[in-house]
Amino acid sequence: MLKIWGRTNSSNVQKVMWCVGELGLAHERHDAGREFGVVNEPDYRAKNPNGRVPTIEDNGLVLWESNAICRYLARRHGRLMPAALADQARVDMWMDWQQTEAMAALTPVFWGLVRTAPEKRDHAAIEDGKVKSIAAMTIMDAELGRHSHVVGNTFTVADIPMGIVAFRYFALIKEGPKLANLERWHKLMLDRPAFAAHVADVPLT
Repeated sequence: MLKIWGRTNSSNVQKVMWCVGELGLAHERHDAGREFGVVNEPDYRAKNPNGRVPTIEDNGLVLWESNAICRYLARRHGRLMPAALADQARVDMWMDWQQTEAMAALTPVFWGLVRTAPEKRDHAAIEDGKVKSIAAMTIMDAELGRHSHVVGNTFTVADIPMGIVAFRYFALIKEGPKLANLERWHKLMLDRPAFAAHVADVPLT
């Protein structure tokens, strides 16, 4: 059985859980990270030397890095990954962009507003993160003006990491411009039961 280590309020763990939910996979999830510990134990470090979450074990295969895990699960189970090589390349492109641009921009905002006491906040870093997040989401909005989902007109694994970012973006940044395409697509994500269960219904903490 697929085993997953990670806490439910981690955005990277949420990607994997949402993917698992879309695929309907039997699994065991074990709390790990932050208040749950585990990640510094020798057995865990033997699986994931970074000491972060998530980590999975599937039929003897151990993987970490959330986007890589989601792509693996999509390919292994023959769903959520487009058939065309060009579309698979676009999946990789946008999933990588989610990590290096969109989430990187939003992280100082999330940490500053959610995980830092008000008196200790770095307001300059938060505001800079907001500006960069709005710029990133404007790029995503333009792409979503060309088709209904991140890659083409059907739900793919590429929608998962971007769905995590968009949910936090709309929750934390209220002063951004109107991004009609992004909002339309985000509503589609909110209607997906696996998104609701593993993302929207989990408090930001």
